[in-house]
Amino acid sequence: MSRQQFAFAIGFAVVAVWAAAGFGAAVAAVLAGVAGFMIARVLDGQVDVGELMDRIGARSHRSPR
Repeated sequence: MSRQQFAFAIGFAVVAVWAAAGFGAAVAAVLAGVAGFMIARVLDGQVDVGELMDRIGARSHRSPR
């Protein structure tokens, strides 16, 4: 399956959920998919959680302008 076909299938699925169950369900489905994607990347070692937390922490400790 090409990237374009996969993107079409995902877009179609989101619209189908939206049509069948409403906007809130479609948003929840997309958020669950993004969360699953990120968890898979962490488990595969493609995302360093420690580095990500350091970056987030550095942003919150910056002095306001």
